[in-house]
Amino acid sequence: MSEPANVAVAEKTSLDLQDILKILPHRFPFLLIDRITEIVRTKRIVALKNVTINEPFFAGHFPNFPIMPGVLVVEAMAQAGGVLLLTEFPDRDQKLLLFTGIEKAKFRRPVVPGDQLRIDVDVLVWRGTAGRMQGKAYVNDKLACEAIITCRLLDRDRQKAEPAATREPAAEPA
Repeated sequence: MSEPANVAVAEKTSLDLQDILKILPHRFPFLLIDRITEIVRTKRIVALKNVTINEPFFAGHFPNFPIMPGVLVVEAMAQAGGVLLLTEFPDRDQKLLLFTGIEKAKFRRPVVPGDQLRIDVDVLVWRGTAGRMQGKAYVNDKLACEAIITCRLLDRDRQKAEPAATREPAAEPA
């Protein structure tokens, strides 16, 4: 029997795909991590992404010369960080961890079909509802991409999540 989505998994040191699916809201084709090999609560996570020619983005990026888009490598870092931070919230099914910024992104080498990305994410700052993380993605122990990413935790209920001043005014009847 599978455990409910809100059961804490923070005590585990590795996670398989089924565990990841209980934590992240992402699904195919946008789930970009396959396995977690290391977790140090609130500090560090190491994830793997097996890059295959079947990835939908390769159809157009680029025909006859497939390269994983760098922005998706950074997204994989954010998803790994999301797994790390969301494991701390038993009510994570009521939360969204949103990617709010990318800084100092550098793309060192292309990521191609057949590569396995090892994604290392270290928490620089986590203040309960906002965080800053350093992500690095490696292929065969060679740095492929690095970036500092920021995120913010919100309630899934947008009416609670957004400050009143930023909400769209209700449409007036015609």
